[in-house]
Amino acid sequence: MLRKAISFLRHLWAAEDLRNRVLISVGLLVIYRVAAHIPVPGVNLEALRSLLSTEGSTFLNMLDMLSGGTLSNFSVMAMGPYPYITAQIILQLLAPIIPGMEQRQREDPQGARRWMERWTYYIAVPMAALQSLSQIGIVNAINTNTAQPILPNFGWNLPSVAVIVTMTAGTMFAIWLGELISEYGLRNQGLSLIIFAGIVSRIPANLVGMITGGTVGMTSFVVYLLVIVAVIFLIIIVQQGRRNIPVMYPGRRIGFRQAMPVRANLPLMVNMAGMIPLIFAGTFISMPSVAAGWIVQAVPDTTNWLNGAAMSVVRFMNGASAGYYIIFFVLVVAFTFFYTDVQFTQANFAENLRRSGAQIPGVTSGDATQKYLTRVMRRITFPGAFFLGFVAILPFLVGLVVDLGSQRSQLLITSSGLLIVVGVVRELYFTLEAELKLRGYDESLLVK
Repeated sequence: MLRKAISFLRHLWAAEDLRNRVLISVGLLVIYRVAAHIPVPGVNLEALRSLLSTEGSTFLNMLDMLSGGTLSNFSVMAMGPYPYITAQIILQLLAPIIPGMEQRQREDPQGARRWMERWTYYIAVPMAALQSLSQIGIVNAINTNTAQPILPNFGWNLPSVAVIVTMTAGTMFAIWLGELISEYGLRNQGLSLIIFAGIVSRIPANLVGMITGGTVGMTSFVVYLLVIVAVIFLIIIVQQGRRNIPVMYPGRRIGFRQAMPVRANLPLMVNMAGMIPLIFAGTFISMPSVAAGWIVQAVPDTTNWLNGAAMSVVRFMNGASAGYYIIFFVLVVAFTFFYTDVQFTQANFAENLRRSGAQIPGVTSGDATQKYLTRVMRRITFPGAFFLGFVAILPFLVGLVVDLGSQRSQLLITSSGLLIVVGVVRELYFTLEAELKLRGYDESLLVK
């Protein structure tokens, strides 16, 4: 294995164009990480870091993990590229609902793809502005230390507008860097690598904090390592999981000879949705906190019943209660089934099989094939959905067994972050391997 790894890296470095793409990607990621340490004007970083270190800030730590550690600095890139991803998901979900979009995708797939890319950028700008306002509202609402506000004097004034515009511009800059990586660096890996770099950059600091955290810290360190090994093992099993549907392709006449029918397989993935349900559920579950944060800012009087009700919602949704994790689990499972259904319907496997003349043995082509494949897909999605739900609530489950104190939030970064990291590493490896095979490299590092 070590010999193959060295051979892989040697061939990668020897291919000049591929080496240049890797170096360009690394350089752009360095620019992103430097920009991630630039805070927005007027933020109280000491108060923010004190808030993130408390036990009841699991939700904020999840946002910090998804943004690549930029929330802990309240960076100009505190939202990362997620407004763009959210806009992309919204358009994908609207496509089967709006007849015009569905017809456009069916008649002109390439034109529909370009149209969706263009509108994703248009929608990402207002989404980034709204998300920046929401993020500020959540942080201010969760911060109970009124003597040390995170963003002093935030309200309807010019400095506050400058903060929102700066954060929106930071998000668009992150998206632009991702597009540059996809175009001039590693193809179609830009946004994935930006998220990956942010998550990986947090791991050394987390390990050092655990080792120096006394008895609880060492306990957390041991649990941390065990969770890493177990989660990576489960992720690989689920991500590699396939259900092969037998398909018969008709024989073709070649000259005076009739070729025999060809038997093949149609692989259906156990986890077709990937990390998207976790991201979407995290966005959805933050909405009550966002609304409550706005109410707290609009009604600062603590004796008012509306302020009290809003603060109760914020406390319930801060990631410290069992109810929060139950809702999160249900949302992740529900969104996994929903997103998989939408993606599978858009793929339209039955129509593609009919056009090629292929047929599943024992199943009539057309609608009957689509219904059969949909039934099988929903059945195999069941373990994948519950796996994603398990990853989402893993910090709570471990906290029931081991008292980790404020270190529990690090497990959220471990479990959810590893799902992204392992997925990106696998996809990156297969991309590089395909590029090398085009250049004559014929070894395989992984057993498939």
